[in-house]
Amino acid sequence: MEYLILIYADEARYESMEEGQMASLMADFASYTKDLEAAGVLRGGAELAPVASATSVRVRNGKPVITDGPFAETKEQLGGYYLLACANLDEALAWAGRCPVASLGTIEVRPVTA
Repeated sequence: MEYLILIYADEARYESMEEGQMASLMADFASYTKDLEAAGVLRGGAELAPVASATSVRVRNGKPVITDGPFAETKEQLGGYYLLACANLDEALAWAGRCPVASLGTIEVRPVTA
């Protein structure tokens, strides 16, 4: 079954990181991605542009309403995702717990329905 690993964290936290801290975090992500590949569970993934670049679309009274920014203001923003093929939810949760940002933010795991 496929699962999305949705990575949420406070973007401001990254902006305030020292260069060495950010380099270490990126190295941790590279290692995590290699582990996912080696295990044969990685199907895709990407880092997202900052939330300030988001545009939201809502249809009201049959007309699109376009707004700069995310759908809702939150303390944590969706920063990226991985698409994994795991045997079950327990395996997906185990991989989510190993995500480098799990200690800094929230990792949401969702089954993908076909």
